[in-house]
Amino acid sequence: MHYHLDPLGGIAGDMFAAAMLDCHPGWQPELADAIRDSRLSPALFVEAIAHNDGVLAGHRFAVHEPEWEHQGHSHQHHQWRDIRALLQNSGLAAAVKERAIAIFERLAEAEAAVHGNAVDEVAFHEVGAWDSIADIVSAAWLVERSAASGWSCSPIPLGRGRIDTAHGKLPVPAPATTVLLQGYPVFDDGVPGERVTPTGAAILRHLDPQFGPRTDPTVLRGHGYGFGTKQFAEFSNVLRVSVFDAPAVAAHETVVVCQFEVDDQTAEDLAVAIEHLRAAEGVIDVIQSPVYGKKGRLCTHLQVLARVSSVDAVIDRCLIETTTLGVRWHTVHRTTLVRDEQPHALGEGTVRVKRAVRPGGTLTRKAEMADLANSQGGHRARERRRREATDRDEQTETGDTESSK
Repeated sequence: MHYHLDPLGGIAGDMFAAAMLDCHPGWQPELADAIRDSRLSPALFVEAIAHNDGVLAGHRFAVHEPEWEHQGHSHQHHQWRDIRALLQNSGLAAAVKERAIAIFERLAEAEAAVHGNAVDEVAFHEVGAWDSIADIVSAAWLVERSAASGWSCSPIPLGRGRIDTAHGKLPVPAPATTVLLQGYPVFDDGVPGERVTPTGAAILRHLDPQFGPRTDPTVLRGHGYGFGTKQFAEFSNVLRVSVFDAPAVAAHETVVVCQFEVDDQTAEDLAVAIEHLRAAEGVIDVIQSPVYGKKGRLCTHLQVLARVSSVDAVIDRCLIETTTLGVRWHTVHRTTLVRDEQPHALGEGTVRVKRAVRPGGTLTRKAEMADLANSQGGHRARERRRREATDRDEQTETGDTESSK
């Protein structure tokens, strides 16, 4: 299933959890049990409460904190390293634990960038209490439970004004939120107030959603409304989640193409730069080709394919790694086959095999050449690749084709 977010009021951790549980009410007991059995804290309980603001009906997300929180004790885990240890030692499922830590890591990196601290030394003031920890853990559980094939999101409202924080009054969106939203399409609808919280922005960054209109035909399967705590006179303060059938074969997305030429960098140095570009966050691929530039000079044309959310960082990396003085870039649409990668024992080692379903339902497989590097000579590598494809094709009629879609 594909999940799409419409942040009409905005997005926060509790709004995301409420919207997902409004869409999937049967998941609430499962989530409550997971939180209760997590050993995060005794008496920590979460639930979705039906809510109607007179315009829309949905749910709000409530966190019932341990009793000692209400008695004025200060057992909150403010420091990132303390929260990380708490999550690592919890009884959460491994996949949920990894997602929760990844979301908090995004927050910690943003806070460190804003305040100039080391990541491990970051203190969470606004998101260090149990309600925020429970919001993020619940979001991680819901994302994992959804088994979504992909996420997308409508443009995000920025909000206006100032908010009170542990650092005094700060502009909206909060500094950490601003870092987390970089590269995402945003707009100002003129309505004051905080519309995206740091927690909501960190969850968005973890989901890595696509932006832009959905043009591929699909079927709407469900929806849910998650209410925030604030009220706006102009509209309902909700986050809507919609669930669609996932594309059976192909996925459509918008990406960025960055292009430039280099004529004054040695081939040896440029080869290293290209490897650094390929390894940069947000980069999908790098292609190089020879071209003729000014005065008949032989140049290298570079084309970098990147995620929309990372365009600024990727452009900076191009300008740092190469001697070019400028980068041209534009957005394009691309369609990719749905694929997966599975390890298979073959001969003397393990080989990763990429599987893809092509239009018409044909399943194709290709062994990863890097895993065949120990084969002696190109002939043997090609033979191993052929044997892998043949061996796996024999399993197609046993249900393998269906599982790969």
